[in-house]
Amino acid sequence: MNNPLVYNLIQPDSELADFVYCFSSLQNLSGFQEGVIIPNGKIDLLLCKTTDNQFQIMLMGLETKPKTMPKTNIEMFFAVSFNPLALEYIFHESIAQLVDSGKELPNDFWGFNINDLDNFEEFSQKASRKIKSLLPKETDLRKHKLFELIFAADGEINIKELSEKVSWSERQINRYFNQQLGISLKTYCNILRFQASLHHIKDGKLSPQLNFTDQSHFIKEIKKLSGVSPKELFKNQNDRFLQFLVYHKK
Repeated sequence: MNNPLVYNLIQPDSELADFVYCFSSLQNLSGFQEGVIIPNGKIDLLLCKTTDNQFQIMLMGLETKPKTMPKTNIEMFFAVSFNPLALEYIFHESIAQLVDSGKELPNDFWGFNINDLDNFEEFSQKASRKIKSLLPKETDLRKHKLFELIFAADGEINIKELSEKVSWSERQINRYFNQQLGISLKTYCNILRFQASLHHIKDGKLSPQLNFTDQSHFIKEIKKLSGVSPKELFKNQNDRFLQFLVYHKK
């Protein structure tokens, strides 16, 4: 019998909250064969250990559709899930070319090594120290405000309102999303609304609780991003939808 999945999560302190969504760990993955990855609107840095004790570091772009977990020999990983602002101010690069994909980083990226996977709390502390050392002295307050509004609304805010509130043109906002994330603002907001719907579905509320046009639109959007209907997602047979199990509320 396979060992059960073991999941842990640590939230960042306030100094990192604009850039880091959470630190997480997942163990006993090698026996988990039917997992489905669903979009969550975050950029993940994964530190992985394989079943033969090899070490890998991966940077994952945004997911825009459900996909089956790859058949790999990954036994466990620790992760840092970043908010989009981290791309410009921490990584200093775009992930537009990594939509629905990722890339391998050097095994000594940010001074990490396989021994950092021995203790999740110590890993989170080390990662926090490194990220804080990379924080710039100045950032664009418009961009902070932009994401603050988007997150607070669970993506249910239009570009006209965003443009007015942050004093940034609609054209510039759209260009920023496409250049940094590789997807449009609308697509990103739809992913956030989908994520915000998960705890309602998990509670058995299979009709739209957020701003979907109607039941048909709700089902269509959930199916687009999870691959199944809200009813099937609620059942979550064989715990396939990992992120559905381990999401956390605001």
